[in-house]
Amino acid sequence: MKNSLSCGVELPETLSATLPSINSLMNAFNLPRELIASDEEILYAWKELPREISRIPDNLRDGMIVKMCVAVSVGLFDGAINYIWNAVITTLRQKIRNFGFSLIHETLGKKFDENDLIELKDSELLDLCYKVQLVSEDGYFFLNQCRDIRNNFSTAHPSIAQIDDRELIIFINRCCKYGITDDYSVQGIKISDFIVAVKEQKLDDTMLGVWTQRLSETFHRQRQMLVMMLMGIYCDSNSTEESRLNALRICLAIKEAIDEPIQSSLIEQYNEYFVKGKTDKYKAAKVFFEKLGMLNLLSESEKNSIVKIACKNLLSAHLEFNNFYNEPPFAERLYEISKSMEIPEMAKYEYVFTVLMGYVGNPYGVSNGAVWYYEKMIRGFSPKEINCLLSLTDSRSLFSEKIEYHSCCKKRYVAAINMVEEDSIDAQQIAKRKMLLSKLQSQ
Repeated sequence: MKNSLSCGVELPETLSATLPSINSLMNAFNLPRELIASDEEILYAWKELPREISRIPDNLRDGMIVKMCVAVSVGLFDGAINYIWNAVITTLRQKIRNFGFSLIHETLGKKFDENDLIELKDSELLDLCYKVQLVSEDGYFFLNQCRDIRNNFSTAHPSIAQIDDRELIIFINRCCKYGITDDYSVQGIKISDFIVAVKEQKLDDTMLGVWTQRLSETFHRQRQMLVMMLMGIYCDSNSTEESRLNALRICLAIKEAIDEPIQSSLIEQYNEYFVKGKTDKYKAAKVFFEKLGMLNLLSESEKNSIVKIACKNLLSAHLEFNNFYNEPPFAERLYEISKSMEIPEMAKYEYVFTVLMGYVGNPYGVSNGAVWYYEKMIRGFSPKEINCLLSLTDSRSLFSEKIEYHSCCKKRYVAAINMVEEDSIDAQQIAKRKMLLSKLQSQ
């Protein structure tokens, strides 16, 4: 009879031969049988072993796993513990190699290479794997327990006591579940090649696709650090325009993979720019977030500042000479901002005022290149912004004077009001809208 693994690997039935031999060997030395596991414990452990080994991917079942099985079959549970733990350490070291020494260097802030990896104590290796998220919080907790058991109950050191079959199987289970896994066995991105590709020349569509795919497929922690690196390249005033655009295009291509943990790390980097007084990087980071549609990550005061500056620039362009030609890029920028985030409460009136100033134009007409953006913003107004739209002529301003003295501007204001669907506003707004339209059309 054989014990079979779910993937087809089988453990041979050897106990009928080995158990009597164990008893004979102990008698030969005139030692008590209790020095090693009992026949019953060996039988139980051997029966349960295949289920635990089935957790281990085929490519990670190496000589250490075979030695563990041999040790279990003859009742050397303390030796089995040591072998399976060594397999865990081997796997974790390989995960670090795949993660990339250069990223470990970034994390630790000091040189790190193969020699440093080999010299790490088991506890230090676990700490490092947890720090770079190569093991989960649960995994870190249980593997640390396993490390303590290995240090006190295995052949690695003089054992203080023996563990039984149940304790052995639990130990093996945790090693297989949290340590000997292939979730990071895939080779991560080689950082030096990635940086060269981003900085060397403009990426064509083919190379952009290659790096986008690699970045999407690598493990989460490496992707997180590389996205931060791309943000750093984009925000560095010493970066070439090509490398900045490469960094931005890659981030845009993997935008769906930029989850909350990565967004959080980007905000931390942004805040670090501010705290350290790196004004150029701080300003560039705002543009970076805007391009990625992530302005909502910023604080209310920062969002308010962004909207007010964009409004001020657009209004200045509108009021200056050649406004018909100068408005479109400023209108486009304000539109992109409105798509990236909700307009802050304190900037809503200024936002609506600026959009309507541009939309109604002046006695000579409107900026045709900007009208499309104005209409998109008007149709996207929130209920509070609609209130502002309906109240623009309640007080004296440049806008109210346009409406009062220029019929073409008044007509366009009426057109803007008619863009507001009644289904999207409340009864009070409906009444105000009707009253305002009636007043404007009767004048």
